[in-house]
Amino acid sequence: MTGRNDFRPSRRGVLGFALAGAVTAGLGVRTAQAARVATKARIIIIGAGAGGTALANRLVQRLDGAQITLIDPRAQHLYQPGLSLVAAGLKPADYVVSKTTDWLPSGVTLIAEAAAAIDPVAKTVSTEKGQKLDYDFLIVAPGLVLDHGAIQGFSLDMVGKDGIGALYAGPDYAAKTWQAASKFTEEGGVGLFTRPATEMKCAGAPLKHTFLLDDIASRGGAKGKYEMHYTCPQTALFSVPIVAEKVRMLFGERGVATYYGHTLKSIDPGRKTAQFETAAPDPATGEMVKSTTEMPYDYLHVIPPQRAPEVIRQSGLSWADKWTDQGWVECDMKTLRHLRYPEIFALGDVAGVPKGKTAASVKWQVPVIEDHLIASLQGREGTEVYDGYTSCPLITRVGRAMLVEFDYHNNLVPSFPGVIAPLEELWISWLMKEVALKATYNAMLRGRA
Repeated sequence: MTGRNDFRPSRRGVLGFALAGAVTAGLGVRTAQAARVATKARIIIIGAGAGGTALANRLVQRLDGAQITLIDPRAQHLYQPGLSLVAAGLKPADYVVSKTTDWLPSGVTLIAEAAAAIDPVAKTVSTEKGQKLDYDFLIVAPGLVLDHGAIQGFSLDMVGKDGIGALYAGPDYAAKTWQAASKFTEEGGVGLFTRPATEMKCAGAPLKHTFLLDDIASRGGAKGKYEMHYTCPQTALFSVPIVAEKVRMLFGERGVATYYGHTLKSIDPGRKTAQFETAAPDPATGEMVKSTTEMPYDYLHVIPPQRAPEVIRQSGLSWADKWTDQGWVECDMKTLRHLRYPEIFALGDVAGVPKGKTAASVKWQVPVIEDHLIASLQGREGTEVYDGYTSCPLITRVGRAMLVEFDYHNNLVPSFPGVIAPLEELWISWLMKEVALKATYNAMLRGRA
C-alpha cells in the first residue's frame, strides 16, 4: 500500500519553483516510485487535456499490463492558463500550443476521434467513426463546451474586428482578441467586460483581462480617454467572499464600474451595443425582477455560457437535480467517483463539484483518481481526498498578481504562509503565473507533479 507522500507532493513543493529555482524540488517530481500493480484492466480516458494526459502518464507508471486507451480528436494540446497572456499581447499564440502526442507515453493507445456515446450499463464507449470499446474503468475528462451560439448576434468570425474579443475560444482567437483590445488601449472609449451565468473554467480569467487592459490603457495612448465597465450575472465578483471584497476595492480604486445581475444575451455589432438580462430585487417585495438593458461599447469581451459536451449530457452521467442546464457529471466531491457507476470517474472541467475548473485543481484531482482506481484493482478502499483546492494567480496589472488559493469551503489555503500574502499584489505571484506555472503544468502532464 502506497502512502500519501509517495505520490502527492505538497503545494509548496509544486508552486515553489519560482522561489526555490530548483527544477527537481520546485516541480514536486516524484522521488519514490510506488510498486507497479499487475493488471489486465481495460481503462478508457475520454479527453487528452491536462487531466486526461496527466492521469494517463501516472497510470502507465503505476500499472503493469493494463490496456490504457485515450480518446480525443484534437491534434493540438492547449496550455489554457496562457490564453489571458496572449489576449493581453504578452505572449504569442504559439506559446500555448503543443502536440497532443508530445505528452503521451508509450503504453497508451490514442484514438484520434471524438467519443460519440457512452453506455455506462454495458460499459462501452463508441467513437464518431463507429468503434465500440469495452472498459473496466472509465475516466471522463473531455473538458467543456463554449456555447457561443447562446449569445444572439455573436459569432467567432467577429473576434478581432470592430472591438470584439473572446479569449476563451483558443490561441488564434486570443491573439485576435489582442488586436481588438490593443486598439482600445491606444484610442480609448468604453470597455465592456462580461462573464456567464453558468459555471466556468478559471473564473478569474475575466477579472484578469479587465485588470490587464486597464493597466495597459492607463499607460498607453488611451490614458484619460477610456472607461471600464465590468458586468456579471452574480451578486459578487468572486466566489470566495474575502477575494470578492478585495477585487471590489481594487475596481473602486481604478475606476472600474461594476454591474451585478447582468447576463449578456445578445450583441448588435453594427451599433456596438450589448443587451443584458438584468435581475434586481423589487424594493417593495424583495422578489427578483428581470428586465433588459442595453449598454454601448467600443471594446467588448465575450465569455459565453459553458456546458458539458453533448456526449456527456446524453450519457445519463450528469446530475439530475443540479446544473441541469449544464450537464456536469454526477460524482462524489471528495473522490470524483460517479455516484451510480463506481467504475467511472469525472476529472477536470466536466466534474460536477462546487469548485475545480482550473489546471491547478486538476493537479490535485489526478492523484485522487489514481489512488481510488488502483485501490479498486487491489480490492481495497482508496484513501486520497480532493478538498476542492483551486489556485488562481489573479493578475491585477502587468508585473503584479495575487496568488489566490482556496478550497470547497472558501478557506484561503496559501502555499507559502508568511511568505506570500494571498491578497497582496506581488511581483513574485506574477512570476509564478508568467514563468513558473507553465513549467509546473508541463511536469504535471508528464505525471511528475
